[in-house]
Amino acid sequence: MRRLFRPLIAFLYCAATLAVAPRAAAAVGNGATAGVTTAGGSMVQSRSLRSNALQRDWSYVVYLPPGYRADGPRYPVLYLLHGNNDDAMHWVTQGRLQTTADTLIAHKDIPPVVIVMPQGGTDWYVDRKEKIETAFFTELLPTIETHYAVSGDRKNRVIGGVSMGGFGALRYAMLQPERFCGALLLSPAIYSTEPPPQSAARHVGVFGERQFEPDVWHALNYPALWQRYLSQPYRLPIFIAAGDDDLVIQAEASTLYTHLRAAGNPAALRIIGGGHNWDVWAALLPAALKYALACTQAGG
Repeated sequence: MRRLFRPLIAFLYCAATLAVAPRAAAAVGNGATAGVTTAGGSMVQSRSLRSNALQRDWSYVVYLPPGYRADGPRYPVLYLLHGNNDDAMHWVTQGRLQTTADTLIAHKDIPPVVIVMPQGGTDWYVDRKEKIETAFFTELLPTIETHYAVSGDRKNRVIGGVSMGGFGALRYAMLQPERFCGALLLSPAIYSTEPPPQSAARHVGVFGERQFEPDVWHALNYPALWQRYLSQPYRLPIFIAAGDDDLVIQAEASTLYTHLRAAGNPAALRIIGGGHNWDVWAALLPAALKYALACTQAGG
């Protein structure tokens, strides 16, 4: 009998949420589909935009901090990219982002911030299967800056990601460092040589037409951007972290950290107990947010 009631309870909860949410969400921006508030006053919205680059509707999730006002001061904005087997809402449901951000803001550990989490599918955030990198820079950023009270200045924009999203976040940070003042990378899938056999990068049809092509991987991975990044006048503080059981990833994270510090680039490294999962990433998120968002308070 208990098993029969669980689906009914879940259905009624979702129906109630969707019934009350649109009124709160529709006041801001385009395409609101749902809003969830908390006792702390923050809100999470699921929204979408029509993407010409992707030739389809593109959905994303937005966290609005407690006390958010569309007609108030401009907020810093953080873009978080999810991993290969996840979706954007997992930052909230698995990573506890909403409660974590609420707590950090209440304790004044981070400023009130708008957090945007786009759906990345299995595109690895590069212009291969779809033009998702183009869509990010030419459509998502302008849409967020039009429909939300966020700053369009580099000193108030931060990028981050987990696993596949860490690959994308590091690529975006090094490709266009003039856009961001900081970055956070949780268990980033940034294999400096080639992905191991079990990596999704070899099997999702992004880095090769029919099978994995090493040349494509190397052309899109961060080492190919290293000299270009170092030639720019910008240095992003980068928070890098992984679980100690995630052997290849934590080794790659340590390598990146060493290279950044050797080049005089601010960086922090955290290795904690655990593997490649949301238990680790949720535990790392408070420190990651505090480090990466510090640049917005320091003026970038």
